[in-house]
Amino acid sequence: MKKPSPNPPNIDPPSSNQPDTEPTLDPHTTATIKATPRTPSTLFTVNPDVSTEDLMVYLVETLASVDVMVHHLVDLLDGGARTALLGISNSVMLAEITANRVLDQIDPP
Repeated sequence: MKKPSPNPPNIDPPSSNQPDTEPTLDPHTTATIKATPRTPSTLFTVNPDVSTEDLMVYLVETLASVDVMVHHLVDLLDGGARTALLGISNSVMLAEITANRVLDQIDPP
């Protein structure tokens, strides 16, 4: 009769002379979050020399783009998901209106 599975490989048990490769965790030690200093990534940084007006223009354009994307998705959904997405759209629109008002105060028309 043929066995359904092959014999397991022969593995030598670790000898007591070999160091344990897995570190053991001491339950009484606490890790500190500031043990390693955080180095900020420069992949996505905002130039500190950019004017407030330019930042606000970028913000307004980004919010407008998000609102357009949300409205495209709303057409694909029904029920509660559609209602939630319309709520997100409303929040984005209010943020866009607020950002436009700030932009008007920076550079009056």
